[in-house]
Amino acid sequence: MRFRSAMPRREFLQKSANGFGAAALSALMSDAFAAGDLRTTGTHHTPRAKSVIFLYMDGGVSQVDSYDPKPLLEKEHGNPIKAKVQATQFDNIGKVLKSPWKFRNYGECGLPVSELFPHTAECIDDLCIIRSMTSAFPEHTNANYFLHTGHGLQGRPSMGAWTCYGLGTESQNLPGFIVLNGGLIPPGGLDCFHNGFLPATYQGSLFKQGSVPVADIVPRETSSDRQQRKMALMRQLDKTLLQQTGPHDAIESAIANYELAYRMQTSVPGLMDITGESKETQELYGMSAEFPQTRTYAHQCLVARRLVERGVRFVELTCPAVRGDRWDQHSNLKEGHENNARAVDQPIAALLKDLKQRGMLDDTLVIWAGEFGRTPMAQGTNGRDHNPSGFTVWMAGGGVKGGMAYGATDEYGYYAIENKLQIHDLHATMLHLLGIDHERLTVRHSSRDMRLTDVHGKVVHEIIS
Repeated sequence: MRFRSAMPRREFLQKSANGFGAAALSALMSDAFAAGDLRTTGTHHTPRAKSVIFLYMDGGVSQVDSYDPKPLLEKEHGNPIKAKVQATQFDNIGKVLKSPWKFRNYGECGLPVSELFPHTAECIDDLCIIRSMTSAFPEHTNANYFLHTGHGLQGRPSMGAWTCYGLGTESQNLPGFIVLNGGLIPPGGLDCFHNGFLPATYQGSLFKQGSVPVADIVPRETSSDRQQRKMALMRQLDKTLLQQTGPHDAIESAIANYELAYRMQTSVPGLMDITGESKETQELYGMSAEFPQTRTYAHQCLVARRLVERGVRFVELTCPAVRGDRWDQHSNLKEGHENNARAVDQPIAALLKDLKQRGMLDDTLVIWAGEFGRTPMAQGTNGRDHNPSGFTVWMAGGGVKGGMAYGATDEYGYYAIENKLQIHDLHATMLHLLGIDHERLTVRHSSRDMRLTDVHGKVVHEIIS
């Protein structure tokens, strides 16, 4: 399946004048118009999931302090590491550093989880812990592009854009790819959510906290009648252009953009207002938590559930800003990781429990991942540097086996040594669960068929139920 643009975007913008609004509204458009839309032909195979919630852990959670305990670190704490050391981001390599947190086994599966995540640990029987993920990049910006787009340089479409390009959206009043901004935009910026060479309709729409989550969502017109007259004029301008150029996906998308933007003025305020949720539900997520960042992330997780209920295809959550920065603890590991965990642990567990209770976890794929992990030896005395050579992510719902661990790192938790996976494999498996063959979802660009997984990626069938 391929998308070929009949008119360069710049030429289209020049000719359509006000008709396209300088592409600003295109990010709000979520319905699929490209030739790659699988809704007209069905998915490549029977899907297990119909939507994705991506819990992005900005900065890189330490695998040996979360879901991959290593007793050897306790034994060799304070000694030089007896393993080959890769060049790290800052090359400030200290001694072996034991985890400051204890691990306990949870659930029927008996998998170990750190004290950092007592709430998420209660859901361990629904999680597939992947301990053998690797990245090709040790630096935040390139690693973030790689995690989000499958390529280490900016300019490629995000996995959310690819998902909507292939499947469209089930929502008529909301974009298909929404990013809930908790306060931290990843290194690499908004290009992590970009449409790249896909049509602009597939770019992620950034929703922020507050009563006005999207720019221009509040009408500027003093009356509905005045707004309708403006809409009618824009429709007429676009209709005239269509008559001049003939059928054209980009123009039809622009027309639909106006209609969607108009409908969003009614749907978005109600979406973001969670006062209608029961007190029990709000308490479950942590809306009354003492820690303000817990309340921030609780709101994001609760809105994420409401979004997939409304048919949004791909939702990404960014982390709130806490004391000690993102999960990027080059020093002061204990305080930094504890603050970040305190912000996200209860809301994530509540999201999983709420989805499951509502019967939505079966067809909602939840992914928890950062751009890489952290080293088992210290940076300085009390931090950890970046480690792309072996780290942990997890998946839940959407056809994934729960209560299992897949892959393994070495005895230090440094290198993936069993069932080693790459980010491309994560993307391939995600698309497979959505009913998409990652090798067949392509776009002709720069004289080659491009795809999210480039020329790589394999589906990890062992973790699919």
